[in-house]
Order: sequence, then structure tokens, then C-alpha cells
Amino acid sequence: MLRIAARVPDHGKLVPWRFIIIGGPERAVFTERLMEIWRSRNEAASEQMAEVERSKRDGAPLVVAVVSRAAEHPKIPVWEQQLSAGAVCLNLLHAAHAAGYAAQWLTGWPAYDAEVARLLGLKEGERIAGFIHIGTPAEAPVERDRPDLDSIVVRWVG
Repeated sequence: MLRIAARVPDHGKLVPWRFIIIGGPERAVFTERLMEIWRSRNEAASEQMAEVERSKRDGAPLVVAVVSRAAEHPKIPVWEQQLSAGAVCLNLLHAAHAAGYAAQWLTGWPAYDAEVARLLGLKEGERIAGFIHIGTPAEAPVERDRPDLDSIVVRWVG
């Protein structure tokens, strides 16, 4: 799946992203650390609120953190490098689904939190593009509404 995920447009072959695999016994440890950080920022939160937060982080046995490491370059804009990291996230979702797994691309507060970045060992300038949660589907996902193409597609006529 990672090989498929890594097969994305990458102007200049910079590989402006990397993977952090969070699975096995470390998966539960990671969730506990996230919950410690969350509780430190939400001291007045009820136990019910904490359980809702935990359920967002604790559903899948494997999480792949896709890290964007876009950097200034004389020929390749940072924006293109960031888009490449986003394409990695989407390819990983497609690869997991094609292999029969359920997968979800999440960000939320952990993707933007400095303490979580330190926990994961992110370097200066690195950012979380997404946490890809991968597991066995418990049930078929409910299809959500998609945009009406007529409202977002125009033909350029010069």
C-alpha cells in the first residue's frame, strides 16, 4: 500500500513527504499520549467528551501519518510539494480500499498541535498532511452527499 501511496506526481523528484507507521502495541500508546495532550488542553471536559474524542482516535489498528516536508526550492513551489503530500494521502486511501480495508483520512487538532509534532519527531518545517486510519470495515460506509457537478464545472470558451 505504501508503494502505491508513494506513486504520485512529484515535480523534481523531491519526495516532499514521508510516512510514520503507528501500529501494533504502539498504536494504543499513541492514543493514550494524544488523550493526555487533549486532556491538558480541555481540563473542564466531561468524561463523555473525552470518550467522544478517544473514539475519533482509537478506531483502527493502524495509522499512517503522512508528513509533508515541503521546503523552499528555486524551481518547485512549496504549493506543488504540499499537493504531492495530499496526493500521497489519497493514494493511500485508494490502496487500502482496493486491498479490502476500510480507511479514513483524518486531521483535526492533532495534525496542527506542536506537542503532537514533537511526539512524532517532526523536524523543522514538517507538517502532518493527514492521519490515515486503516482497518477492517465493521460496516459499509454511508455515502455522503457530493457536490452537483453542474454547480462546479464550467467550460472555458476564451
